[in-house]
This record gives sequence, structure tokens and C-alpha cells, in this order.
Amino acid sequence: MNSEPLVSIIIPVFNELKTIGTLLEKVEQSSRSFQREIIVVDDGSTDGTSQFLSSLTDPFQILLRDRNQGKGAALRDGFSHSSGEILLTQDGDLEYDPSDYPTLLEPILTGTADVVFGSRFLKLRPGSIHYRSHYYGNRLLTMLTNLLTDLEISDMETGYKVFRRSLLERMDLQEDRFGFEPEFTMKIARMPGINVCEVPINYQGRSVLEGKKIKWKDGVGAIWQLFKYRYF
Repeated sequence: MNSEPLVSIIIPVFNELKTIGTLLEKVEQSSRSFQREIIVVDDGSTDGTSQFLSSLTDPFQILLRDRNQGKGAALRDGFSHSSGEILLTQDGDLEYDPSDYPTLLEPILTGTADVVFGSRFLKLRPGSIHYRSHYYGNRLLTMLTNLLTDLEISDMETGYKVFRRSLLERMDLQEDRFGFEPEFTMKIARMPGINVCEVPINYQGRSVLEGKKIKWKDGVGAIWQLFKYRYF
């Protein structure tokens, strides 16, 4: 009997027609070495992404939402349709490199961690691209996270979060948009006995003109969400 745990890769997507094909090729290739299910959640795209995804077959499971509600809502949908013992979140653009999967999974597979954050800042790798406004905004939010918790992480807002399903079953995720990141982090921080670690990842940031969707108001919202899920 194969005791290797099933890994559910959850990919929320919204208007990523230019990149989604290349991204999914990389996901499929980088995940061949372990048991996995790949769940792509289209969050009401209007640029042809949903039509492209509808043409895909195994190993991809495609969920099509009829209207855009945000990353958090799409992730919840993906989680509810998944069956893996380990969950891995993957953004639908090309900022994050699926070749990092073995590095991300190792701490959980070896039993040294329950949650793994893929950090863009732990060790800046050659060729990494960071836009100044996003860089400083992310560092500010991470510093606030560490001040409010016993965590000592370098990248709270990372799109790479890997964790055991048993933890998901202990939290009631509510945020629909990018608030998933602070909500998840604060709820994990409040769980006793949870081992959290970070690993360095490759990162190729993109600008708003290139399709990045997070806005300054999402950063302001994240500050409120950090306090909300820490104290309420």
C-alpha cells in the first residue's frame, strides 16, 4: 500500500488567459514526483480564461464560478472540493515558480512543520524581481504580523502556503478577497502547538500594468484583518 500523502494544489484564477496555460504546464511537470490533485478555480473570468480551462482534462479538476468574488472565496471553493492530506495554494500567474514544490513540501513530509510559508524575502535569489511599493508594503504587514503574534516570519502575504488538512478543519475562513492571507496567518498563530516554518522561493513580481490585481486598499484592509483575527 502506498502511504505517500495526497497533495491538493489549489489554484484560484481570475483573468489570467495570457499566463494560465504556461503556469499549468509548470504545475503539472513539477508535481509528477508525488501524488497530487490539481484543482483550478476560475473566479468569474471575463477574458476567455474560463473557456480555456473548460477544454482541459486530467490531471486538472476545473471549477467555474459564475461571478467574481475574490481569491479567498475561490480558495474556499477549491478546499471544499479537495481531498488531499496536504493543501498547497498556488497563484494563477507566473510570479511563483512550481519548481519550488519539493522545497515547500519537505518540512511537512518530514514531520518538522505543520504549516510552510514560501518566503520571497528569506533569501533573495538571483533573478528575483520585486516592485518597490509591493516590497515595502509586504514587509510592513509582515512586521505587524510578528508584533501581534509569537511568529517570526518574513513574508506573511506570500501566495505559497502549504499546510495539513487537519488545520483547515479547525478554522472557519471568511475573507473573500486578499484578506485570506492575514486571516489564515492569524488563525494559525492562535492555534496552540502548531509548527510554522519558512523556506526561500523563487519570485518574479509583476506590476499592475502587467496584471497584478492587489491594490493599496487591500493593504489597508489587511491591517484591519490582522487586528480583527488577533483580538476578535
